[in-house]
Amino acid sequence: MELDVVDLSRLQFAMTALYHFLFVPLTIGLAVLLATMETVYVITGREIWKRMVKFWGTLFGINFVLGVATGLTMEFQFGMNWAYFSQYVGDVFGAPLAIEGLMAFFLEATFVGLFFFGWDKLSRRQHLAATWAVAIGTNLSALWILIANGWMQHPVGSVFNPDTMRMEVSSFYDVLFNPVAQAKFVHTVSAGYVTAAMFMLGVSSWYLLKGRHLQIAKRSVAVASAFGFASALSVVVLGDESGYEANLNQKMKLAAIEAMWETEPAPASFNIVAWPDMESRSNVFAIEVPYVMGLIATRSLNEVIPGIKELVEQSRDRIRQGAIAWDALQKIRNNEEGAGEDVRETLRQNVNSLGYAYLLLPYTDNPMEATTEQVDAAAWSTVPEVLPIFYSFRIMVACGMFFILFTAVFFYYSSAGKLDFVRQRRRWFLHIAVLAIPLPWIASEMGWIVAEYGRQPWIIESMLPTSLGVSSLSVGEILLTLIGFVALYSVLLVIEVALLVKYIKIGPEDDEPADDRPTSTSRSGSRTNAAAAE
Repeated sequence: MELDVVDLSRLQFAMTALYHFLFVPLTIGLAVLLATMETVYVITGREIWKRMVKFWGTLFGINFVLGVATGLTMEFQFGMNWAYFSQYVGDVFGAPLAIEGLMAFFLEATFVGLFFFGWDKLSRRQHLAATWAVAIGTNLSALWILIANGWMQHPVGSVFNPDTMRMEVSSFYDVLFNPVAQAKFVHTVSAGYVTAAMFMLGVSSWYLLKGRHLQIAKRSVAVASAFGFASALSVVVLGDESGYEANLNQKMKLAAIEAMWETEPAPASFNIVAWPDMESRSNVFAIEVPYVMGLIATRSLNEVIPGIKELVEQSRDRIRQGAIAWDALQKIRNNEEGAGEDVRETLRQNVNSLGYAYLLLPYTDNPMEATTEQVDAAAWSTVPEVLPIFYSFRIMVACGMFFILFTAVFFYYSSAGKLDFVRQRRRWFLHIAVLAIPLPWIASEMGWIVAEYGRQPWIIESMLPTSLGVSSLSVGEILLTLIGFVALYSVLLVIEVALLVKYIKIGPEDDEPADDRPTSTSRSGSRTNAAAAE
Protein backbone atom coordinates (compact mmCIF):
# COMPACT_ATOMS: atom_id res chain seq x y z
CA MET A 1 0.00 0.00 0.00
CA GLU A 2 1.38 3.39 -0.99
CA LEU A 3 1.89 5.74 1.95
CA ASP A 4 0.72 9.34 1.67
CA VAL A 5 0.84 12.43 3.87
CA VAL A 6 -2.81 12.21 4.91
CA ASP A 7 -2.72 8.57 6.01
CA LEU A 8 0.58 9.00 7.85
CA SER A 9 -0.63 12.16 9.57
CA ARG A 10 -3.78 10.36 10.67
CA LEU A 11 -1.77 7.38 11.87
CA GLN A 12 0.63 9.56 13.83
CA PHE A 13 -2.13 11.43 15.60
CA ALA A 14 -4.03 8.21 16.25
CA MET A 15 -0.97 6.57 17.80
CA THR A 16 -0.14 9.52 20.03
CA ALA A 17 -3.80 9.93 21.06
CA LEU A 18 -4.22 6.23 21.87
CA TYR A 19 -0.97 6.22 23.84
CA HIS A 20 -2.00 9.37 25.71
CA PHE A 21 -5.35 7.90 26.61
CA LEU A 22 -3.64 5.00 28.33
CA PHE A 23 -2.81 7.49 31.10
CA VAL A 24 -5.78 9.86 31.09
CA PRO A 25 -8.66 7.70 32.40
CA LEU A 26 -6.69 6.38 35.38
CA THR A 27 -5.69 9.94 36.30
CA ILE A 28 -9.29 11.18 36.10
CA GLY A 29 -10.67 8.34 38.20
CA LEU A 30 -7.92 8.06 40.80
CA ALA A 31 -8.06 11.81 41.49
CA VAL A 32 -11.70 11.54 42.60
CA LEU A 33 -11.05 8.33 44.57
CA LEU A 34 -8.14 9.98 46.39
CA ALA A 35 -10.31 12.96 47.32
CA THR A 36 -13.05 10.60 48.53
CA MET A 37 -10.70 8.55 50.70
CA GLU A 38 -9.04 11.62 52.16
CA THR A 39 -12.47 13.02 53.02
CA VAL A 40 -13.09 9.86 55.05
CA TYR A 41 -9.71 10.35 56.74
CA VAL A 42 -10.49 13.95 57.72
CA ILE A 43 -13.95 13.02 59.01
CA THR A 44 -12.89 9.93 60.98
CA GLY A 45 -9.30 10.78 61.84
CA ARG A 46 -8.30 7.14 61.23
CA GLU A 47 -4.71 6.91 60.02
CA ILE A 48 -5.36 3.89 57.83
CA TRP A 49 -7.26 6.11 55.41
CA LYS A 50 -4.30 8.47 55.25
CA ARG A 51 -2.03 5.55 54.38
CA MET A 52 -4.48 4.54 51.68
CA VAL A 53 -4.42 8.04 50.18
CA LYS A 54 -0.62 8.10 50.22
CA PHE A 55 -0.30 4.68 48.60
CA TRP A 56 -2.83 5.20 45.83
CA GLY A 57 -1.54 8.75 45.46
CA THR A 58 1.90 7.38 44.58
CA LEU A 59 0.41 5.37 41.73
CA PHE A 60 -1.62 8.41 40.70
CA GLY A 61 1.54 10.54 40.58
CA ILE A 62 3.37 8.10 38.31
CA ASN A 63 0.44 8.08 35.91
CA PHE A 64 -0.11 11.86 36.10
CA VAL A 65 3.44 12.71 35.07
CA LEU A 66 3.43 10.44 32.04
CA GLY A 67 -0.04 11.67 31.06
CA VAL A 68 1.25 15.24 30.95
CA ALA A 69 4.33 14.23 28.96
CA THR A 70 2.32 12.45 26.28
CA GLY A 71 -0.43 15.08 26.17
CA LEU A 72 1.87 17.97 25.27
CA THR A 73 2.90 16.27 22.04
CA MET A 74 -0.69 16.02 20.87
CA GLU A 75 -1.24 19.76 21.00
CA PHE A 76 2.00 20.41 19.11
CA GLN A 77 0.77 18.13 16.33
CA PHE A 78 -2.06 20.52 15.47
CA GLY A 79 0.55 22.98 14.24
CA MET A 80 3.04 20.44 12.92
CA ASN A 81 0.86 17.98 11.04
CA TRP A 82 -2.51 19.73 10.76
CA ALA A 83 -1.62 23.28 9.86
CA TYR A 84 -4.59 23.98 7.57
CA PHE A 85 -7.00 22.51 10.11
CA SER A 86 -5.52 24.84 12.75
CA GLN A 87 -5.77 27.82 10.44
CA TYR A 88 -9.30 26.99 9.32
CA VAL A 89 -10.91 26.39 12.72
CA GLY A 90 -8.37 27.82 15.16
CA ASP A 91 -10.63 30.67 16.24
CA VAL A 92 -13.19 28.14 17.48
CA PHE A 93 -11.15 25.05 18.31
CA GLY A 94 -8.34 26.94 20.03
CA ALA A 95 -10.53 28.68 22.61
CA PRO A 96 -11.49 25.57 24.66
CA LEU A 97 -7.90 24.31 24.55
CA ALA A 98 -6.60 27.66 25.78
CA ILE A 99 -9.14 27.72 28.60
CA GLU A 100 -8.18 24.15 29.49
CA GLY A 101 -4.56 25.21 29.91
CA LEU A 102 -5.30 28.39 31.87
CA MET A 103 -8.15 27.13 34.05
CA ALA A 104 -7.79 23.38 34.46
CA PHE A 105 -4.20 22.29 33.80
CA PHE A 106 -2.65 25.08 35.90
CA LEU A 107 -5.11 24.27 38.70
CA GLU A 108 -4.26 20.59 38.88
CA ALA A 109 -0.54 21.16 38.21
CA THR A 110 -0.36 23.67 41.08
CA PHE A 111 -2.23 21.67 43.68
CA VAL A 112 -0.71 18.31 42.77
CA GLY A 113 2.52 19.59 44.31
CA LEU A 114 0.69 20.48 47.51
CA PHE A 115 -0.89 17.03 47.50
CA PHE A 116 2.48 15.24 47.48
CA PHE A 117 4.58 17.62 49.56
CA GLY A 118 2.04 19.31 51.80
CA TRP A 119 1.25 16.53 54.27
CA ASP A 120 3.49 18.02 57.00
CA LYS A 121 2.96 21.65 56.00
CA LEU A 122 -0.81 21.91 55.71
CA SER A 123 -3.61 21.15 58.12
CA ARG A 124 -5.86 18.19 57.37
CA ARG A 125 -8.58 20.39 55.92
CA GLN A 126 -6.13 22.41 53.86
CA HIS A 127 -4.59 19.29 52.41
CA LEU A 128 -8.05 17.90 51.68
CA ALA A 129 -8.88 21.12 49.81
CA ALA A 130 -5.72 20.69 47.74
CA THR A 131 -6.66 17.10 46.91
CA TRP A 132 -10.15 18.10 45.82
CA ALA A 133 -8.61 20.91 43.71
CA VAL A 134 -6.53 18.28 41.89
CA ALA A 135 -9.64 16.17 41.29
CA ILE A 136 -11.68 19.14 40.08
CA GLY A 137 -8.86 20.37 37.86
CA THR A 138 -8.41 16.95 36.30
CA ASN A 139 -12.09 16.71 35.45
CA LEU A 140 -12.23 20.32 34.20
CA SER A 141 -9.31 19.53 31.92
CA ALA A 142 -11.32 16.68 30.41
CA LEU A 143 -14.34 18.97 30.08
CA TRP A 144 -12.63 21.60 27.93
CA ILE A 145 -10.79 19.08 25.77
CA LEU A 146 -14.04 17.22 25.11
CA ILE A 147 -15.83 20.49 24.32
CA ALA A 148 -13.22 21.00 21.60
CA ASN A 149 -13.62 17.43 20.38
CA GLY A 150 -17.41 17.65 20.58
CA TRP A 151 -17.34 20.68 18.32
CA MET A 152 -15.42 18.64 15.75
CA GLN A 153 -18.21 16.06 15.91
CA HIS A 154 -21.02 18.62 15.81
CA PRO A 155 -19.81 22.13 14.82
CA VAL A 156 -22.29 24.55 16.39
CA GLY A 157 -21.98 28.18 17.45
CA SER A 158 -19.76 29.12 14.52
CA VAL A 159 -19.95 30.61 11.03
CA PHE A 160 -17.72 30.52 7.96
CA ASN A 161 -16.14 33.83 6.90
CA PRO A 162 -15.41 33.75 3.15
CA ASP A 163 -13.09 36.75 3.39
CA THR A 164 -10.72 35.15 5.89
CA MET A 165 -11.45 31.51 4.91
CA ARG A 166 -11.83 30.69 8.60
CA MET A 167 -14.51 29.48 10.96
CA GLU A 168 -15.39 32.10 13.57
CA VAL A 169 -17.30 31.85 16.86
CA SER A 170 -20.85 33.16 16.62
CA SER A 171 -22.08 31.86 19.99
CA PHE A 172 -19.65 30.62 22.63
CA TYR A 173 -22.68 29.54 24.66
CA ASP A 174 -23.60 27.05 21.90
CA VAL A 175 -20.00 25.79 21.73
CA LEU A 176 -19.91 25.34 25.50
CA PHE A 177 -23.30 23.62 25.81
CA ASN A 178 -23.02 21.58 22.63
CA PRO A 179 -25.12 18.47 23.43
CA VAL A 180 -22.59 16.18 21.75
CA ALA A 181 -19.75 17.63 23.85
CA GLN A 182 -21.71 17.33 27.08
CA ALA A 183 -22.66 13.72 26.35
CA LYS A 184 -19.04 12.89 25.45
CA PHE A 185 -17.76 14.52 28.63
CA VAL A 186 -19.94 12.65 31.09
CA HIS A 187 -19.51 9.38 29.19
CA THR A 188 -15.71 9.69 28.99
CA VAL A 189 -15.27 10.84 32.58
CA SER A 190 -17.48 8.01 33.85
CA ALA A 191 -15.33 5.59 31.85
CA GLY A 192 -12.29 7.03 33.63
CA TYR A 193 -13.95 6.39 36.98
CA VAL A 194 -14.56 2.77 35.96
CA THR A 195 -10.92 2.44 34.90
CA ALA A 196 -9.67 3.63 38.30
CA ALA A 197 -12.15 1.43 40.15
CA MET A 198 -11.18 -1.70 38.20
CA PHE A 199 -7.49 -0.87 38.69
CA MET A 200 -8.01 -0.49 42.45
CA LEU A 201 -10.03 -3.71 42.61
CA GLY A 202 -7.37 -5.61 40.68
CA VAL A 203 -4.47 -4.41 42.83
CA SER A 204 -6.43 -4.96 46.05
CA SER A 205 -7.38 -8.46 44.89
CA TRP A 206 -3.69 -9.22 44.37
CA TYR A 207 -3.02 -8.18 47.97
CA LEU A 208 -5.90 -10.37 49.16
CA LEU A 209 -4.46 -13.32 47.25
CA LYS A 210 -1.01 -12.70 48.77
CA GLY A 211 -2.39 -12.09 52.27
CA ARG A 212 -0.73 -8.66 52.43
CA HIS A 213 -2.04 -5.23 53.42
CA LEU A 214 -5.41 -6.80 54.13
CA GLN A 215 -7.00 -3.91 56.00
CA ILE A 216 -6.11 -1.43 53.28
CA ALA A 217 -7.09 -3.88 50.54
CA LYS A 218 -10.52 -4.51 52.06
CA ARG A 219 -11.26 -0.82 52.47
CA SER A 220 -10.03 -0.15 48.94
CA VAL A 221 -12.35 -2.86 47.62
CA ALA A 222 -15.27 -1.28 49.48
CA VAL A 223 -14.60 2.16 48.00
CA ALA A 224 -13.74 0.95 44.51
CA SER A 225 -16.64 -1.48 44.14
CA ALA A 226 -19.27 1.10 45.15
CA PHE A 227 -17.65 3.82 43.04
CA GLY A 228 -17.11 1.47 40.11
CA PHE A 229 -20.63 0.05 40.14
CA ALA A 230 -22.23 3.51 40.08
CA SER A 231 -19.80 4.66 37.39
CA ALA A 232 -20.34 1.57 35.21
CA LEU A 233 -24.09 2.13 35.33
CA SER A 234 -23.64 5.76 34.35
CA VAL A 235 -21.34 4.80 31.46
CA VAL A 236 -24.11 2.67 29.96
CA VAL A 237 -26.80 5.32 30.50
CA LEU A 238 -24.62 8.11 29.13
CA GLY A 239 -23.45 5.92 26.27
CA ASP A 240 -27.09 5.59 25.30
CA GLU A 241 -27.27 9.40 25.28
CA SER A 242 -24.23 9.52 22.98
CA GLY A 243 -25.96 7.10 20.61
CA TYR A 244 -29.08 9.25 20.62
CA GLU A 245 -27.00 12.34 19.78
CA ALA A 246 -25.28 10.41 16.98
CA ASN A 247 -28.67 9.64 15.47
CA LEU A 248 -29.45 13.36 15.50
CA ASN A 249 -26.11 14.69 14.27
CA GLN A 250 -23.93 11.87 12.86
CA LYS A 251 -26.28 9.49 11.10
CA MET A 252 -23.58 7.90 8.94
CA LYS A 253 -21.54 7.00 12.02
CA LEU A 254 -24.58 5.39 13.62
CA ALA A 255 -25.37 3.42 10.45
CA ALA A 256 -21.76 2.20 10.32
CA ILE A 257 -21.83 1.18 14.00
CA GLU A 258 -24.87 -0.95 13.23
CA ALA A 259 -23.70 -2.09 9.75
CA MET A 260 -27.11 -1.00 8.52
CA TRP A 261 -26.84 -0.82 4.72
CA GLU A 262 -30.55 -0.60 3.98
CA THR A 263 -33.16 1.56 5.66
CA GLU A 264 -35.51 -0.64 7.68
CA PRO A 265 -39.08 -0.02 8.80
CA ALA A 266 -39.23 1.46 12.30
CA PRO A 267 -38.18 0.34 14.82
CA ALA A 268 -34.93 -1.01 13.33
CA SER A 269 -33.33 -4.25 14.46
CA PHE A 270 -29.98 -4.53 16.20
CA ASN A 271 -27.17 -6.65 14.72
CA ILE A 272 -25.53 -8.62 17.51
CA VAL A 273 -23.01 -10.18 15.13
CA ALA A 274 -22.44 -9.43 11.45
CA TRP A 275 -19.74 -9.43 8.82
CA PRO A 276 -19.92 -6.22 6.77
CA ASP A 277 -18.46 -6.29 3.26
CA MET A 278 -17.51 -2.88 1.84
CA GLU A 279 -17.14 -4.22 -1.70
CA SER A 280 -20.59 -5.75 -1.96
CA ARG A 281 -22.03 -3.00 0.29
CA SER A 282 -23.93 -5.54 2.35
CA ASN A 283 -23.49 -7.93 5.26
CA VAL A 284 -22.27 -11.42 4.47
CA PHE A 285 -24.35 -12.59 7.44
CA ALA A 286 -26.01 -11.02 10.46
CA ILE A 287 -27.73 -12.14 13.66
CA GLU A 288 -30.44 -9.60 14.45
CA VAL A 289 -32.60 -8.71 17.44
CA PRO A 290 -35.81 -7.01 16.27
CA TYR A 291 -36.70 -3.46 17.34
CA VAL A 292 -33.75 -2.92 19.69
CA MET A 293 -31.74 -0.47 17.56
CA GLY A 294 -34.76 1.67 16.83
CA LEU A 295 -35.63 1.91 20.51
CA ILE A 296 -32.06 2.76 21.55
CA ALA A 297 -31.25 5.28 18.84
CA THR A 298 -34.60 7.06 18.49
CA ARG A 299 -36.39 6.27 21.78
CA SER A 300 -39.52 5.74 19.76
CA LEU A 301 -41.40 3.06 17.83
CA ASN A 302 -42.07 5.00 14.65
CA GLU A 303 -38.93 7.00 13.83
CA VAL A 304 -36.91 5.55 10.93
CA ILE A 305 -33.11 5.23 11.08
CA PRO A 306 -31.68 5.78 7.57
CA GLY A 307 -29.33 3.12 6.25
CA ILE A 308 -25.94 3.69 4.65
CA LYS A 309 -27.23 3.60 1.07
CA GLU A 310 -29.95 6.17 1.77
CA LEU A 311 -27.40 8.43 3.48
CA VAL A 312 -25.13 8.15 0.44
CA GLU A 313 -28.03 9.34 -1.71
CA GLN A 314 -28.45 12.32 0.61
CA SER A 315 -24.71 12.99 0.30
CA ARG A 316 -25.04 13.15 -3.48
CA ASP A 317 -27.59 15.93 -3.11
CA ARG A 318 -25.41 17.80 -0.65
CA ILE A 319 -22.38 17.45 -2.92
CA ARG A 320 -24.26 19.14 -5.75
CA GLN A 321 -25.49 21.83 -3.38
CA GLY A 322 -21.97 22.25 -2.04
CA ALA A 323 -20.62 22.73 -5.57
CA ILE A 324 -22.86 25.80 -5.87
CA ALA A 325 -21.40 27.15 -2.62
CA TRP A 326 -17.87 26.38 -3.83
CA ASP A 327 -18.45 28.25 -7.09
CA ALA A 328 -19.77 31.30 -5.22
CA LEU A 329 -16.78 31.19 -2.88
CA GLN A 330 -14.33 31.17 -5.78
CA LYS A 331 -15.99 34.24 -7.26
CA ILE A 332 -15.74 36.08 -3.94
CA ARG A 333 -12.10 35.10 -3.42
CA ASN A 334 -11.13 36.07 -6.98
CA ASN A 335 -13.02 39.38 -6.73
CA GLU A 336 -14.74 38.57 -9.99
CA GLU A 337 -16.89 41.23 -11.56
CA GLY A 338 -20.45 40.79 -10.43
CA ALA A 339 -19.49 38.98 -7.23
CA GLY A 340 -21.73 41.20 -5.17
CA GLU A 341 -24.31 40.63 -2.48
CA ASP A 342 -26.27 38.16 -4.59
CA VAL A 343 -23.22 35.87 -4.83
CA ARG A 344 -22.65 36.14 -1.09
CA GLU A 345 -26.30 35.30 -0.52
CA THR A 346 -25.91 32.21 -2.71
CA LEU A 347 -22.95 31.18 -0.57
CA ARG A 348 -24.89 31.78 2.66
CA GLN A 349 -27.79 29.66 1.45
CA ASN A 350 -25.53 26.72 0.55
CA VAL A 351 -22.59 27.12 2.94
CA ASN A 352 -23.68 24.22 5.17
CA SER A 353 -22.91 21.88 2.26
CA LEU A 354 -19.63 23.53 1.25
CA GLY A 355 -17.62 20.77 2.91
CA TYR A 356 -19.26 18.18 0.64
CA ALA A 357 -17.93 20.01 -2.42
CA TYR A 358 -14.42 19.58 -1.01
CA LEU A 359 -14.94 15.81 -1.24
CA LEU A 360 -14.84 16.21 -5.02
CA LEU A 361 -11.37 17.80 -5.06
CA PRO A 362 -9.51 14.45 -5.21
CA TYR A 363 -11.44 13.75 -8.44
CA THR A 364 -11.71 17.15 -10.14
CA ASP A 365 -10.34 20.69 -9.82
CA ASN A 366 -13.76 22.20 -10.44
CA PRO A 367 -16.66 20.66 -8.48
CA MET A 368 -19.14 22.44 -10.75
CA GLU A 369 -17.86 20.29 -13.64
CA ALA A 370 -17.91 16.99 -11.75
CA THR A 371 -19.30 14.00 -13.61
CA THR A 372 -21.94 11.67 -12.25
CA GLU A 373 -19.26 9.05 -11.59
CA GLN A 374 -17.17 11.57 -9.65
CA VAL A 375 -20.14 12.64 -7.56
CA ASP A 376 -20.94 9.00 -6.87
CA ALA A 377 -17.34 8.30 -5.77
CA ALA A 378 -17.34 11.36 -3.51
CA ALA A 379 -20.69 10.33 -2.00
CA TRP A 380 -19.44 6.84 -1.16
CA SER A 381 -16.30 8.33 0.39
CA THR A 382 -18.54 9.54 3.23
CA VAL A 383 -18.89 5.92 4.39
CA PRO A 384 -16.20 4.94 6.93
CA GLU A 385 -14.80 1.42 7.09
CA VAL A 386 -17.70 -0.42 8.68
CA LEU A 387 -16.04 -3.60 9.99
CA PRO A 388 -13.63 -2.05 12.55
CA ILE A 389 -16.30 0.37 13.81
CA PHE A 390 -18.91 -2.38 14.10
CA TYR A 391 -16.73 -4.64 16.26
CA SER A 392 -15.01 -1.86 18.22
CA PHE A 393 -18.43 -0.76 19.42
CA ARG A 394 -19.44 -4.26 20.44
CA ILE A 395 -16.19 -4.91 22.30
CA MET A 396 -16.74 -1.66 24.20
CA VAL A 397 -20.33 -2.58 25.07
CA ALA A 398 -19.39 -6.11 26.15
CA CYS A 399 -16.73 -4.71 28.48
CA GLY A 400 -19.26 -2.27 29.91
CA MET A 401 -21.70 -5.05 30.74
CA PHE A 402 -18.90 -7.01 32.38
CA PHE A 403 -17.92 -4.02 34.55
CA ILE A 404 -21.47 -3.64 35.85
CA LEU A 405 -21.73 -7.32 36.80
CA PHE A 406 -18.22 -7.55 38.21
CA THR A 407 -18.34 -4.43 40.39
CA ALA A 408 -21.82 -5.41 41.61
CA VAL A 409 -20.54 -8.80 42.81
CA PHE A 410 -17.56 -7.16 44.51
CA PHE A 411 -19.87 -4.62 46.14
CA TYR A 412 -22.05 -7.44 47.49
CA TYR A 413 -19.11 -9.35 48.95
CA SER A 414 -17.63 -6.21 50.47
CA SER A 415 -20.83 -4.81 51.98
CA ALA A 416 -21.77 -8.25 53.34
CA GLY A 417 -18.36 -8.64 55.00
CA LYS A 418 -17.52 -11.73 52.94
CA LEU A 419 -14.13 -10.76 51.51
CA ASP A 420 -12.40 -13.27 53.79
CA PHE A 421 -14.73 -15.94 52.40
CA VAL A 422 -13.77 -14.87 48.88
CA ARG A 423 -10.09 -14.92 49.83
CA GLN A 424 -10.38 -18.45 51.16
CA ARG A 425 -13.08 -20.08 48.98
CA ARG A 426 -13.44 -17.93 45.84
CA ARG A 427 -9.85 -17.20 44.95
CA TRP A 428 -10.61 -17.63 41.27
CA PHE A 429 -12.75 -14.49 41.49
CA LEU A 430 -9.76 -12.52 42.78
CA HIS A 431 -7.61 -13.91 39.97
CA ILE A 432 -10.21 -12.66 37.47
CA ALA A 433 -10.03 -9.21 39.07
CA VAL A 434 -6.26 -9.10 38.55
CA LEU A 435 -6.52 -10.31 34.94
CA ALA A 436 -9.34 -7.80 34.24
CA ILE A 437 -7.18 -4.74 35.01
CA PRO A 438 -6.48 -4.00 31.29
CA LEU A 439 -10.14 -4.29 30.21
CA PRO A 440 -11.16 -0.66 30.92
CA TRP A 441 -8.30 0.58 28.76
CA ILE A 442 -9.35 -1.75 25.95
CA ALA A 443 -12.93 -0.47 26.23
CA SER A 444 -11.79 3.17 26.22
CA GLU A 445 -9.57 2.71 23.18
CA MET A 446 -12.41 0.96 21.34
CA GLY A 447 -14.65 3.90 22.20
CA TRP A 448 -12.22 6.38 20.70
CA ILE A 449 -11.90 4.28 17.55
CA VAL A 450 -15.69 4.42 17.19
CA ALA A 451 -15.78 8.17 17.86
CA GLU A 452 -12.88 9.25 15.63
CA TYR A 453 -12.60 6.58 12.95
CA GLY A 454 -16.38 6.60 12.64
CA ARG A 455 -16.28 10.32 11.79
CA GLN A 456 -14.20 9.82 8.65
CA PRO A 457 -13.82 11.25 6.07
CA TRP A 458 -14.39 14.41 8.14
CA ILE A 459 -11.97 16.13 10.44
CA ILE A 460 -14.81 18.60 11.14
CA GLU A 461 -18.13 16.83 10.65
CA SER A 462 -19.72 17.75 7.27
CA MET A 463 -17.48 20.80 7.08
CA LEU A 464 -13.82 19.98 6.38
CA PRO A 465 -12.54 16.66 4.98
CA THR A 466 -9.56 15.14 6.77
CA SER A 467 -7.57 15.13 3.55
CA LEU A 468 -7.59 18.95 3.43
CA GLY A 469 -6.45 19.54 7.00
CA VAL A 470 -2.84 18.35 6.74
CA SER A 471 0.40 20.34 6.66
CA SER A 472 2.71 20.62 3.66
CA LEU A 473 5.12 17.91 4.79
CA SER A 474 6.85 15.07 3.01
CA VAL A 475 6.14 11.40 3.62
CA GLY A 476 9.67 10.95 4.94
CA GLU A 477 9.31 13.72 7.53
CA ILE A 478 6.08 12.33 8.93
CA LEU A 479 7.33 8.75 8.86
CA LEU A 480 10.47 9.74 10.78
CA THR A 481 8.50 11.53 13.52
CA LEU A 482 5.94 8.71 13.63
CA ILE A 483 8.66 6.15 14.32
CA GLY A 484 10.22 8.49 16.88
CA PHE A 485 6.95 9.05 18.73
CA VAL A 486 6.05 5.36 18.80
CA ALA A 487 9.52 4.45 20.09
CA LEU A 488 9.50 7.18 22.76
CA TYR A 489 5.97 6.45 23.90
CA SER A 490 6.66 2.74 24.06
CA VAL A 491 9.63 3.41 26.33
CA LEU A 492 7.47 5.67 28.52
CA LEU A 493 4.77 3.01 28.70
CA VAL A 494 7.28 0.38 29.77
CA ILE A 495 8.64 2.78 32.39
CA GLU A 496 5.17 3.47 33.78
CA VAL A 497 4.21 -0.19 33.99
CA ALA A 498 7.54 -0.99 35.64
CA LEU A 499 7.11 1.80 38.19
CA LEU A 500 3.52 0.84 38.94
CA VAL A 501 4.49 -2.81 39.43
CA LYS A 502 7.43 -1.80 41.62
CA TYR A 503 5.38 0.34 44.00
CA ILE A 504 2.48 -2.11 44.04
CA LYS A 505 4.92 -4.82 45.16
CA ILE A 506 6.33 -2.49 47.82
CA GLY A 507 2.80 -1.75 48.97
CA PRO A 508 1.48 0.83 51.42
CA GLU A 509 3.46 2.10 54.37
CA ASP A 510 2.84 0.75 57.87
CA ASP A 511 1.79 -2.73 56.85
CA GLU A 512 -0.51 -4.72 59.11
CA PRO A 513 0.07 -8.38 60.01
CA ALA A 514 -0.65 -10.96 57.33
CA ASP A 515 -3.36 -12.66 59.43
CA ASP A 516 -5.38 -9.44 59.34
CA ARG A 517 -5.65 -9.04 63.12
CA PRO A 518 -6.70 -5.58 64.36
CA THR A 519 -3.76 -3.37 65.23
CA SER A 520 -3.34 0.00 66.87
CA THR A 521 -1.94 2.91 64.93
CA SER A 522 -0.36 6.07 66.22
CA ARG A 523 -1.70 9.45 65.13
CA SER A 524 1.55 10.15 63.28
CA GLY A 525 1.14 7.09 61.08
CA SER A 526 4.17 5.21 62.46
CA ARG A 527 4.38 1.42 62.24
CA THR A 528 1.87 -0.50 64.26
CA ASN A 529 2.83 -2.10 67.57
CA ALA A 530 2.05 -5.55 66.23
CA ALA A 531 4.17 -5.06 63.13
CA ALA A 532 7.06 -3.74 65.23
CA ALA A 533 6.83 -6.76 67.51
CA GLU A 534 7.09 -9.10 64.56
